Amino acid sequence: MNAPRHYLQFKDFTRAEYDYLFARTRWIKEKFKRYEPHHPLFDRTLVMIFEKASTRTRLSFEAGMQQLGGSAIYLNTRDSQLGRGEPVEDAAQVISRMSDIVMIRTFEQSIIERFAEYSRVPVINGLTNEFHPCQILADIFTFIEHRGSIQGKTVAWVGDGNNMCNTWLQAAELLDFKVHVSTPPGYEFCPELAGVQGSDHFVSFADPMDACRGADLVTTDVWTSMGFEAENDERMRDFADWRVDADMMQVASPDALFMHCLPAHRGEEVTAEVIDGPQSVVWDEAENRLHAQKALMEFLMIGKVQND
Repeated sequence: MNAPRHYLQFKDFTRAEYDYLFARTRWIKEKFKRYEPHHPLFDRTLVMIFEKASTRTRLSFEAGMQQLGGSAIYLNTRDSQLGRGEPVEDAAQVISRMSDIVMIRTFEQSIIERFAEYSRVPVINGLTNEFHPCQILADIFTFIEHRGSIQGKTVAWVGDGNNMCNTWLQAAELLDFKVHVSTPPGYEFCPELAGVQGSDHFVSFADPMDACRGADLVTTDVWTSMGFEAENDERMRDFADWRVDADMMQVASPDALFMHCLPAHRGEEVTAEVIDGPQSVVWDEAENRLHAQKALMEFLMIGKVQND
């Protein structure tokens, strides 16, 4: 049996493979909008394992698998043996013998890597503390939909040096664009953890306004991610100057877009004026999780296919 392909970090695929995925996502989305059935994964089963709560990840994977003709099974660590100490390696061997693909949303990246090592089927990272590749896959597709190629463009990341930031940095290095990063002191990203090879594709800024200057896309995330709730009060103080507002969008490129992976807290990491304004594409971005992940699952299970 051939070893399966996994999608655990953004850099797991090549630039050519992303070109294919973006084109395939567009084709799948257009077919969906025309109400034309597309069932390449008929009789296939997706198992979704959640250790972290979710709305968009569960909905997009579950609906997406059904739209591709397959079925999806939801497992939560609270009501499965994974929550009672069953080794990840044992769970991987059992679950992968009863399904065709697995998506995991968990805490440490090491958990999903251990699962993938023992899995007979493809494993997808639905989110870890370190990376969120499916979100950036959808975000870049959304940018391409609205503005064309992202190559040579500038993305401003304002906020925490978290899993989203790490994944944007990997994407910039692979797809040849630049990320302007501005984080509060003490919340910087770690290049080694992010898995980037050099510094040619990012610039760090102390002032978030400078990071946004001339950017083609401004994006952010909540100030307190899941797992860091005990730090919430401290983070509210530390991030107060890293709220994306109209002034930041004003210094960005005139046709700059705004994105947010959601859920958003208006008045904290972004003002209502921005997220509900004309430059915001957050609803397209959220919907595109569905279509990008359908293309991803199809690719991992049956490889490249020709558009009709």
